[in-house]
Parts: sequence; structure tokens; C-alpha cells
Amino acid sequence: MTDIILSGCCGKMGKVIVNEVAKREDCRIVAGVDIFSDSNMSFPVYDDFSKITEKGDVIIDFSNPVVLKGMLSYATDKKIPCVICTTGYSAEQTEDIRKASQKIAIFYSRNMSLGINLLIELSRMAEKVLGKSFDVEIIEKHHNQKVDAPSGTALMIADAIANTMENEPQYVYDRHSYRRKRERNEIGIHAVRGGTIVGEHEVIFAGHDEVLTITHQAQSKEVFAVGSINAGIYLKGKTSGMYDMTDMLQER
Repeated sequence: MTDIILSGCCGKMGKVIVNEVAKREDCRIVAGVDIFSDSNMSFPVYDDFSKITEKGDVIIDFSNPVVLKGMLSYATDKKIPCVICTTGYSAEQTEDIRKASQKIAIFYSRNMSLGINLLIELSRMAEKVLGKSFDVEIIEKHHNQKVDAPSGTALMIADAIANTMENEPQYVYDRHSYRRKRERNEIGIHAVRGGTIVGEHEVIFAGHDEVLTITHQAQSKEVFAVGSINAGIYLKGKTSGMYDMTDMLQER
């Protein structure tokens, strides 16, 4: 049994995780952390990590970047692994996550979907094969309540492709004032916000007289919840270091 402390438990994704955990017998939520308390939860909810009295095996975080400092302080002090699924971190916060991973196990992914991680691997393969003769553009679509843009997943895809390229690429986010021809080393990244779109990501490899498109659609938040729960169970008992979906899939 894996005991989970759920950060962001009263948010939309937090409630989906609560529902998914309730269907399982290999884990349970022993405490939650959220500045907005919900009395309907079956576990105690605290507004700060320092107030938690329950003992957890892992923290699953779907909250807000402002929570990171307090969460990492608590986790490193208590030696509790963290599954970090929140997006929108600054470069400084990302470095804080890396430093914390020297003391505890951290599973850090900007998208917990198995399908998205396969899309990333396919995009890496496509870049290796197509290389300099194809231009790369990434389009991401999300609901109208999403704050950060581009999405963390779009950047995750771009980074994976960039690491495969021979020359370091330039990320271009907006072309309306970009009055010159497209350079070969560019990766275009575009954000769409509207309606209730859960999450769509499209990677376009555009060459001479042919186009290859790789697309993933998430049709519910459950796919991300299940992925984060599986990551939490996987992380229990792991030694310090940075882990991601690739590490978990290799052990399946």
C-alpha cells in the first residue's frame, strides 16, 4: 500500500486523482494540501505542508508554482519522494527541483500521459531521420482556463526534438512581428486556448512536397491522473535522483 499526500487536492486535477485513487487497492490518500479547503474530502486537508501530521510515502503535486518552495522544503526534510506534475515553473524553480533531487527521488514530468510520451519518442525518431530537410512546428490546444502558454508539454516536446538536432535551435513563439524568412534551426511553438479542450498536441515536420504530422489528443483528465498515481507507486522507495516517464516505462 502506498500512502499519498496530494498537493492541490481541491483543484480540478486533484479531485480527478481522488476519484481514481478510490477505485484502487494499491494506494490511498492520507492527507491533502490546498489553500482552498474542501470539507467533503475523506482525508484531512491542510493549507500548508508544515501542518501535516500524517506520514506519507510519496507526494503527488498538481497545484501551482507558488507551492513549490514549501513542498520541497517539507519533502527534503521528511525524505519523501515527489511526483511533480505542475507546469509554469521559472528557470530558477526548475533548478530548485534539480537541487532537491540530490536529496530525494523526484519524478518530474510536464505530462503524465503514456500517449504523449510515445509521441515524444516518435518525434525524436522523426527528427533523426528527417533532419535538416524538414521544418518543425508544434501546435498545442487547451481549454480557456489554462493560464500558462505555451504548455509545459509543448516545451517538453520541443526540448526532446532540440536535443536530437545537430545545431541548437531557436524557439519562435510568435510570428506576427517576425518579418523575415523562417530559419532552418527554428522550432515554431503555437498556443490555442478555447472551450473545454483537455489537451491536443501536434508536431509538424514540413519538407519539400511532403508533410509528416504526429498528433495526440487527451479526451479526459483521467489519463493524467492515472499516470501520476502510477508514478507515485513507482517512486516509493526509490533512491534520490530525477526520474521521468521513460524510467517508469523501462521497468514495466
